[in-house]
Formats: sequence, structure tokens, C-alpha cells
Amino acid sequence: MLPTGFDIPNEIVAEMWRTFTETGRLNPEDAARLDPTVARSWQRCVYRFNPLARPRVATISQNALTTIIRAQQDLITIATPFIEDIYQYTERSDYAILLADGAGCILEIGGDAHALGKAADLGFQQGMYWSENNAGTNALGLVLLEGTAVQVVGPEHYFRFLHGIVTAAAPIHDVRGRVIGLLGMVGSVETATSHTLALVMAAARAIGNQLQANWYLEEANQHLSEVNTIVEAITEGVIVWNQQGEIRHVNEQAAEMLQLNPRAAVGRPLTDVLTLPRELTYAIEHGGELHDVELSLQALGRDVRCVLTLRPIYEAGAQPVSYVILLNPIEHVRQIAQQQYGAQTSLRIEDVQADSGKMRQVVRQARTAARGTAPVLMRGEGGVGKNLLARAIHNDGPRAGRPFIDINCRAIPHELMAREILGHEQDTLTRGQPSKFELADGGTLLLDQIENLSLELQAALLHVIETRHVTRLGSSTPIPVDVRIIAATTDNLEDLVAQGSFLSHLYYRFGVFKIDVPPLRDRIEDIPLLAERFLARQTAREDQAMWIEDAAVAMLARYPWPGNVREFESVLERAMSQSRDHIIRAGDLPEMVRNGRVVSGRYPLAQPVLSVGEAEREAILRAGWACHGRVTEMARMLGIGRSTLWRKMKRLDLSPATFKQ
Repeated sequence: MLPTGFDIPNEIVAEMWRTFTETGRLNPEDAARLDPTVARSWQRCVYRFNPLARPRVATISQNALTTIIRAQQDLITIATPFIEDIYQYTERSDYAILLADGAGCILEIGGDAHALGKAADLGFQQGMYWSENNAGTNALGLVLLEGTAVQVVGPEHYFRFLHGIVTAAAPIHDVRGRVIGLLGMVGSVETATSHTLALVMAAARAIGNQLQANWYLEEANQHLSEVNTIVEAITEGVIVWNQQGEIRHVNEQAAEMLQLNPRAAVGRPLTDVLTLPRELTYAIEHGGELHDVELSLQALGRDVRCVLTLRPIYEAGAQPVSYVILLNPIEHVRQIAQQQYGAQTSLRIEDVQADSGKMRQVVRQARTAARGTAPVLMRGEGGVGKNLLARAIHNDGPRAGRPFIDINCRAIPHELMAREILGHEQDTLTRGQPSKFELADGGTLLLDQIENLSLELQAALLHVIETRHVTRLGSSTPIPVDVRIIAATTDNLEDLVAQGSFLSHLYYRFGVFKIDVPPLRDRIEDIPLLAERFLARQTAREDQAMWIEDAAVAMLARYPWPGNVREFESVLERAMSQSRDHIIRAGDLPEMVRNGRVVSGRYPLAQPVLSVGEAEREAILRAGWACHGRVTEMARMLGIGRSTLWRKMKRLDLSPATFKQ
């Protein structure tokens, strides 16, 4: 019956049961008075069971029972104390307390020996299934079907064998509302009261609440574990403290960066563990945020420079309940900047073209410099390849794979030079900027056209070389750096030292490795190899083979090349665009190369002397370009006959089509 009382005597219910089992029907008056749950159950049982027989309760093997009990151990563990409490509350009332799973299989039974014995005689034992399909109308089976608390008293049971008992049961729900078990009581019908069902309902609800609390706790622990795993997995250091300033969490990265013991730090005031800089203290006091600010923290008396982000954490109120800071080691930030800023090249010293004696000597000096650690000074005209040679020295030395950063000192405005090279500290208006020495830390810094450095920056560079520390503008904190300096110049530094525009002590620092790179006109033996290597690179880039005729190479060798290798490669690239059939011929070269004319803004260079045959060829080439290959006009311009011009062009392997492109 439902938990509404006992307003129908058992004798009347017994008469209803007898009439129904004989006729299979309930008259309207009886149906209105009988518990609807019981009435529906009788209707389902009438065609399946003999009400006068003993119910055939299904049982399972011991192995299957062990498996089920193991799977339901959490439910059993939580329910057992409640079963014991009910037993103490109902002691000497001859009740057995039952715990069943969501299928009606009895898992545990509690009570005194007499009650357990009577229950066992009726079939209430571990491993027995008391669903309606097995035992007809009973409280345990109806709970599984109806999903609500039920009490079945005496003749309300479909089998007459159970008319002497009362069964009461209530469902146990999980966090999703599913019935995962039930708690029941079995006793003599003479002891039946509505309090029995109320007791079962309260205990079942308490078990469900405990299951839900455990689930929420387990879920919270799982989320906490996930958060801790994430915090430990990220590369940043993380420190969390509450409103009272007590540290709540320190991840491994922060502990390693600050050399702290995380367990010893948690629970202590933040200010006892770290000495905070002014900017961080101000932001904390005013509930502000900081984003990627470069600061110094003091931990155990040691300065730790890092990039810091501060975030306050709010809940319902206007004041932060806790704070979190993210710490990045300054070395990690430098590494990222180096990857974006540092030049990457695979050029090695063995890739430097050297057939001439002078260039072979340069290669030998470069190999020696690559094995050393002292600063390197490279001297030579513009365009001779000092920058590429510096990269080759870097890649052949122990700093290969580390950053290579080059600065053209002449390209930086004088008023910005100190800020760009030495960097500056963060202030209220601008973010901090690392120095070029920091960005090149562990690698090489090339200062091209070093003669353009101001005397102040020359002094700062000398200080970095001697102390291996750099101090940013606006800061008094020296930052250790490990960087090799390579300087390149087109001037005579000795003259500049004599004039007082270059520091003598800085010049002496470059006295260990001095490499004089010769101009291209002094190593004409390298021109064929330079042309071959350049065309090979172009072939790989354009996926189209290119060649150059010997006559064109010979003409290149006679040109004085005031722009050196830079001009040489520019001429070849232009000739490639003018060539046909992907073959560079003498006629494809620029006129100034063919004529030996040199554009020089500083001093005259020696001009090549042409033989008579070369002069004749040059004259025809000039006329051809001027007249766009029109032979009649070419002959008139040269002052010779048309047929004579044809013979000369045939002998020189020239065609009018050459000049029409």
C-alpha cells in the first residue's frame, strides 16, 4: 500500500484477493479502495502465477553473486551503516533489513538471528531475485517497476505464501536519477505500521544523498586532478595565493625557476617566500592586472629575472579572493625571440668559393676563428661577402644552432642606436625591450659597419666584451650574457683610432682575429667558380638548368667589379633574364660590363684594355643593341657594307635575333 495509512483491514483485503484470484477481476468498489499499485500488479500476475503455490524465487551461483557484490561495493559500503542503524532502531521487532541492486538481487541482509531465519525460510537470502517476475506482488518488485516507495501488507501479496508478512521498500537513486538499488524491510504482518515505510524511505534517501555527495566529491577531485595536471604540464611557472596572502599552490616549473620547495612554500605568506618588486606590489594592492611584464623577483636572497603575468580571481564580491601569477624564465622568452629574430642559415666555411690564393688564406683564417671565442674583426670593401663569412664562422663553431643576429650600425638612426642595441627597461609609458646581446645570448652578434657606432656605444660594447654583462637603458641591474662579437668594417679603423673617432681599447679587443677579405678584382680566379655556384643555386630555385658561355666568363673576369660579389650576382641575375635558351652569352651581359665602364663615387678604378678583335665585337654589339638587330642600319652606323657586317657577325656567332628580344 502507499504510505498513506492503514484504512483497509487485512480481512477485507484478503476477501478482495480471494475474489480476484477466483474470478480474475476486481469489482469497481474494491478497485476504488485497493492500492492502485497493488491492483496493477495483481492484473499482471493473474495470468502468470498460481497464487496458491509457493513463489519460485530465482537465485544465482556463488561466482555470479561474488561478481555482483564486487561491482556494487560502493553501494554496499555506504548502505551498511544505515542497515545497522535501522536494526538498532527496530531491535526485537522481528524485522529483517534488505539491500538489493537495481535488478532486485539481494546483496545484504541485516537483523537479529530470529528475523534472519524467518526471512530465509521465505526466500529472502543473498543472491535471490525478488522482482515481480519471480515473486509476484511484493514491495521490492513494485519499487523496481514503479520507481517509488511501496509497502505491501499481508494479503496484498499475490502469493498466499506471503500473506503473513509485510514488505516495505524504497528506491536508491544515483546522481542522474536512475534507480541503482533499493532498501527494504521484511517483518510479521502483525508489526506493520506506516512508520516502517517512512523509516525505509528516509534511510534510502540518505544513502542516495551520500552516493551523490561521493560522486560530486569524486568529480571535484577528478577536476582538481585535471587542473593540477594542466598546471604542471604548462611551461609557465604558476603561483596562487589567497586574499590573506597565503600561498595555495606552486607548480614544479615555478619551484624550479625560484628554487623553492613547493610543499614547504604552500601555506606560508607570499611575502615570506618572495620579495616582490614595486610594480607587482602596487598591482596586488589595487586589484590590477599585469601582462607579460619583465620583472625581478627575489627568492632566498637570489634575483630571478622573469616575464610575469598577474591575474586577480573574483567570485561574488568586488574584491579578489585570490591571485595567480604566471612566470616565464627570461631565457625561454629570449629563445622565442631568437627563433623569430635570429638569422638562420646553413652556410659553412667549406661553402666559401676559394680558388685564389688570397681567398684560400681567408678560409684558413676563418676556420681558426670558428674554433676560438675572442671577438673577430673582418675588413673589406662593401659587397665582398663579410656578412656571409661571419655566418659561416658561426655555423662552423661551437655556437652553431644558436642565434645569429646581425645589425647594420649605419642603418640605425643615431638617436635610436643606444635604445636598439642596449634595450631599455619597462616604464609607465613603454614596454621593456631586450638588448641585442640578450637576443643573441649563447650565439653570435654581428655588428656590420661598426665604425658608425658612437663613442658611447663603443664604450658599452667594450664593457660587454670585458664583463659579459649588459645593462639596459633605465636600469641599474646588469644582465649576464654569453655572446660572441663579430665586427665588420669598410673603413681603416687604425686611421679612425688616430683621429679619435674609434676607441683604441675596443680596437685592441679585436686584435686576436683580423680577417681581410679581398675585393673580387683581386681574386679573378674565383669568378668561374662564383658563376657556377650562383647558377647552381638559381637552377635549384627555378627548377631550370642554366649555363654560361666561356666568352661571357672571360668578359666577367676582365671587369674590375667595384661592387664586388654583390654586383657580380646582380649582373648574372640580369643576364639570366636577358638570355635565350637558358644560356648566358657575352651579349646578354650589361653594357657597362661589356665596355668595362665603372660607376664609382669615391675614386677611379683601372679600366680594362680591349684587343682589336674584342673592340670590333664590342662595336657590333653596341650597334646591334642600338638598332634592335636591323642589319642595314647597323652597317650604316658602323660605316661598313651590309655583306661585310654579315660575315663578321657569322664569324663572331652573333645573330640579329639576339638584339630583337
